Amino acid sequence: MSKRKRELTTDEKKLWRRVAEGVRTRKPLPPEPIEEAPTAAAAPAGAKRAVRPAPAAPKPARTGAAPPADRGGEKRVRRGRVEIGASLDLHGHTLATARTALGRFLHAAHARGDRTVIVITGIGRGGEGALKRALPEWLAERDLRALLSGYAQAHRGHGGAGAYYVFLKRAATLD
Repeated sequence: MSKRKRELTTDEKKLWRRVAEGVRTRKPLPPEPIEEAPTAAAAPAGAKRAVRPAPAAPKPARTGAAPPADRGGEKRVRRGRVEIGASLDLHGHTLATARTALGRFLHAAHARGDRTVIVITGIGRGGEGALKRALPEWLAERDLRALLSGYAQAHRGHGGAGAYYVFLKRAATLD
């Protein structure tokens, strides 16, 4: 075995980063360095290149306050005091199609007069599914926020961590 360590190729670094991102650790991975393309006046072979961290992606602007989490509503549904009007299962949807389906579903449920519905997002891999993370943001958007009085994570019997109760306002109170 050689004592001299060789540098990883770019493809090997990308592969290693993909493997390492799937592992849960206490410390997050450092940002992936951006390597500059060599120029005509490149540094000597033994010199190291300057490495800059990747810029953070800007977070999308929220269009309003998130609807309140409603623990009391969750208890009323669990105890059978509130009837569930309909349910929407978002398994198999992409983020774009899930958002569209959610909007149509909530507008239709509100028009029917439903007061409580279940939206099933699924848990996702490692408990951090993309749909599960995106649902509270979607519910905070202006067009859906006007329909809602709140939401809460569903009871284990209704899907648990992979589902949410969504509580709709009465149709007459919509402005």
